[in-house]
Formats: sequence, structure tokens, C-alpha cells
Amino acid sequence: MKEITRINHVGLRVSSLELAREFYGKLGFIFLAGPLGPEPVAIMEHPSGVNINFILNANQTKKSNILMDVPEKHTGYTHVALEVTDLESVQRYLESINYVITEGPIVTPEGASFIFIRDPDDNVIEFHKPA
Repeated sequence: MKEITRINHVGLRVSSLELAREFYGKLGFIFLAGPLGPEPVAIMEHPSGVNINFILNANQTKKSNILMDVPEKHTGYTHVALEVTDLESVQRYLESINYVITEGPIVTPEGASFIFIRDPDDNVIEFHKPA
């Protein structure tokens, strides 16, 4: 479809708005609104234009990522990849705020590199530096 121009937002189910706001705030996201609507949803946006909608109805006692952490592989979105200009700088910053690098850095034969972290609800975030 030629009408599609870009991704508008990513929806993440979270167990705590407060934890999500604190975690993503340290990544530079700014709280815009919420909770709104019947789900309910809260919205944060990065100055780069990346928008995240937090769906605030996750089970608050069991935190696991069924798409990534069980042997059986389920269909669905497994992670969001945020493009960065300097991966080493990102890694140093994440380590300085005690965000655990769960995988990487990985460098492809073409020269792209990436690292992964997880948010408080085990949602996977990739920081991706293109080749």
C-alpha cells in the first residue's frame, strides 16, 4: 500500500505506568498523556519522533516474555529496534544507569552493530547502528 508512510507508534503492554515512565524517561522519552481510554493507554514520545503507547493492563504478578523466554516459539512482535548514531556511546550510557545489556554487541559481516536490553516487563529493546 503506497499510503503507508511510517510506523506511527509501538504498543507495549506494561504492568506499571510508573516503572515504564521512569525506565523510558532515562532513554529520553517524554510523557505526553494518559492513562486514557478503556484499556487504558499512556503515551510517551522521544524527540526523534518514536512514539510508544503503554497498554496498562498487564498481569502485575507474573512478568515473562512468552515470545522470547519459552522454548516453544509463538508468533508476534519480539522487539523494537531503535536506530542510533553511536552504539558505543549508547552502551556506555546504558551501563552508567545500570541497564543490563542482555545481548551484544553483535556486529554483522556488513558492519551493522546492535545491542539489546529489556524493560521492567521484559520487553526487548534493540539499539541498532546501521552499517
